[in-house]
Amino acid sequence: MAGAYETDFRAHPEAYRYDSSEKGVFKVQPYKDELLPDWGFKDEAAAEASVEALRARYETYRSQDDFVGMDMVRKYLRMGFTRAMRYAKYSGGRKYEDDGTERDPEQWAAPEKRAAAVVFRDAWRALTDDPAYQCLKEHHQNAVYDPDASPMAE
Repeated sequence: MAGAYETDFRAHPEAYRYDSSEKGVFKVQPYKDELLPDWGFKDEAAAEASVEALRARYETYRSQDDFVGMDMVRKYLRMGFTRAMRYAKYSGGRKYEDDGTERDPEQWAAPEKRAAAVVFRDAWRALTDDPAYQCLKEHHQNAVYDPDASPMAE
């Protein structure tokens, strides 16, 4: 899939393959360049600002029936949750020792990161429950791609 990351996924959304993970979050363009500057999880306030900015982008993508953009926002929200939780549980965010063995998590190594994680988790869950997101996801996964068809009109 190396060549796929050279693709403009806004121009070629049919090339985007849905994956429930965070895969591609730093590679899928032009969305990476649009979303990454809005993403941060330093503390609860940073997470709230990040979620607000990402939700605004989500609403723009939603109004354009842009599933790839909507899904990339989902990935950034999920990544905010997972990264903040890693820092909340592991001092310095280091889950593994230098020899590759997993460190024991702390309860809570960084409480401010846990608060940030909760903000991202709640936003991530709300987005995945959005009926418009679910409709476009199903359309993207199952339909023969037609860039001129609006699945929301079906």
